[in-house]
Order: sequence, then C-alpha cells, then structure tokens
Amino acid sequence: MSSAGRITPTPHRRAYAGPVAGTTHSATPAASGGLLLFRYSGVPVVLAHSWWLGSLAVVVFYAPLVGTLLPSAGVATSILLAAAFAVLLGASVLAHELGHCVVALRLGLPVRRLRLFLLGGLSEIARTPRRPAHEWVVAAAGPAVSILLAAACGLGLLVMPAEGAVWLLVLECAFANTAVAVFNLLPGLPLDGGRMLRAGVWALTGRRGAGTRAAVVGGWVVAGLLVGWALWGLAQGSQDRWLRLGVCLLTAWFVVAGASGELAAEQRRSWPAELELADLVRPILQLPAESPVADALAAAAGRGVVLVRADGVAAGLLDETAARRLAERSPFSPAEQAAEPIRPESVLLASEPGEDIAERVLETAAWQFVVVDDEGRPCGVLRREDLRAVLHSRAE
Repeated sequence: MSSAGRITPTPHRRAYAGPVAGTTHSATPAASGGLLLFRYSGVPVVLAHSWWLGSLAVVVFYAPLVGTLLPSAGVATSILLAAAFAVLLGASVLAHELGHCVVALRLGLPVRRLRLFLLGGLSEIARTPRRPAHEWVVAAAGPAVSILLAAACGLGLLVMPAEGAVWLLVLECAFANTAVAVFNLLPGLPLDGGRMLRAGVWALTGRRGAGTRAAVVGGWVVAGLLVGWALWGLAQGSQDRWLRLGVCLLTAWFVVAGASGELAAEQRRSWPAELELADLVRPILQLPAESPVADALAAAAGRGVVLVRADGVAAGLLDETAARRLAERSPFSPAEQAAEPIRPESVLLASEPGEDIAERVLETAAWQFVVVDDEGRPCGVLRREDLRAVLHSRAE
C-alpha cells in the first residue's frame, strides 16, 4: 500500500495438494503441529507428531522380517535395523519432497513449508502453476529423486556381499525409495502421477479443469485397486493380510479425500468465460478518514468506500457492519474507527486471470477486496458475497 491514492498489489499465493509424497495447500503456521527440523532456502521442514506413530508401526511390523533376511540378527539387532528402516523411509520421503521444493522454488513458485507426517510427506506450494509444463516438472521432480536414490542403492547392492547389517540397510534404502517412487507415479490425484496426468491433459486440451477431472477419476481408480488388493490378501489368507488391509484402507481413504478436495478446489476456481470482473466490481468512493461515520455510511449506498488520511495514505475500507454499530453509539465519530485495513492479500489486480481472482477471494480471510489497475490506482471494490452468488447461480 502506498500514498497518493495508489495501492500496491502483491502476488497471489496458493497451494495444491497431494499425499504420501507430494504437495498440498494449507493456511497453517509454518511449524505448528510438529518439530521444526531445519529450513531450506527459508522453507521450514517440519516433522509432524503423527510421523512417530507411523515409524513405530514400521518397527513393530518390520522387526520380525529382519530375522528372515538376516538370520544371525538377535532381537535387539532386529529392532535397531527396523528402526533404521523407519528412519531411512522418512529420509527417502524427505528427499522426494525436497525434489518438489527445489524445482518449485527455481520456477518462482513459493513454498510455504515441507511436512513429514504419518503417511509420508507434503510440500505446501503456495501458488497454482500457470503452465502445464510447470506443474508436470514440479510433480515429476519428487519421483525422479526417489528413482535416482533407488538406482544408487541398487548399484551398491551389486558390488557388496549379500550379508551383514550394512547390506540390509542399503537394501532397505533401495526398497524405500522404489516404493515411494512407484506409488507416487500412479496416475491419480492427489499423487504426483495424477498431477502429471493433469498437466498432460491440460496441455492437450488447454483446460486445466479437464485435466483435474481426468486425474480425479484416476485417483478413484487407484483407491479402488488398493481396496481390491487388500481384500485379495484376506481371501488368500496372506500372512500380512491384516497389515495390508489397514494400510490400504487408510491410504485409499487419503487418496479419495485428496482427489475430492482437488475437484472441489477446481470447481471453486472456475471462472465462466463470459463473466467480466467489471460486472462484479462495485464503484469506489474515496472519503477523508476523519469523515463522520454516519455520513460515510450514508454515502456508501452500495459502493465500496476507501478512507484516506490527510497524508494521502489509505486508512482502510469502510466496514459497513462496524460502521452501523458505531453510528448508533456515536454518529460523529471518525469513519476510520470503522475501517477494515487494506492488507496485501486483499488487493486484486484488474488484469489478473479470473480463475486467480476467484481463488484469492474464496480462500482469503477477507470479505471485500480493492481492485486496482496496473498503475496501482483503485478502480473498484469486489465483495466475496457478490462473487459467490454469481458463481453459485452459474453452477446450477
């Protein structure tokens, strides 16, 4: 925000979703709900509390398998190697997520945080890619890192004797990275493979929404296959049937929830081709911030009111609800006392694409937004209720 009747817009930030090793959106503080491990290029890397629960489950179920792979291992050694596998699995997911993070930052996409949790990891990328190629590259970066690490471990296994704790740790690392890569390449949202599928359909059709719908269907198919595999294990009486059932059902639920969230987000951000921003924007009226609140309220008459101080700096937008309450008590109080501050996230650029405007308005904790031209001059006020009403009526 600046003086002389100009307001400086800032880039819109948003995130997009994906489980196990992928990307998602969140308005949560950077290190809330977990332990801050470190920061990469200013991006906090957080270990969620649920990660410990997942790692404990890995130790419990993997320790008996160590005895099969390494007969000479005792109980203590088996537990230690199982714990090492849990750590290696977490490190593999972390490397995968850093792949997303590095590429996103190189493309100018801000990353809010990177989080490791029960089912894997999430890179919270805070803006929707504008090009399908960018979405594809960011999504592919994670599996590419996992494949490279799995290949490196595989080469190590070729040159070392197939025995001992070191051999088993390398084998564990190869398996962990292979599992992370293969699962995330499945073609369904919110997995990386689903994002790659969306980017491909988007590039072919020119419509991101068409790509999202195709990848959502892919996510439902992936969830169905997971449930089918779990039920097959039950029917066959597999030794790991109960573990498989629990993991598959939990993962399938996560995939379905993530895919449904992606579809809902796409529907929210869709902007009808025939809809112009000018059709929604209310006229703007600039009044001195010291104007009596009763007068400012009367002058509003369906317009957006920007209250400007004597030095030319905008004090904020008139909050009509607060203004009415204030006017009832003290009608001659300065209107600035009922002003809503103009924050960077509540400033819209008139030349922004409609879908970006819809995202910002529907996801930002503000009910009215200042629309400015390319020079930063206010040209109108957009209210969330007006946009919601139009999008809802056109969706019916």
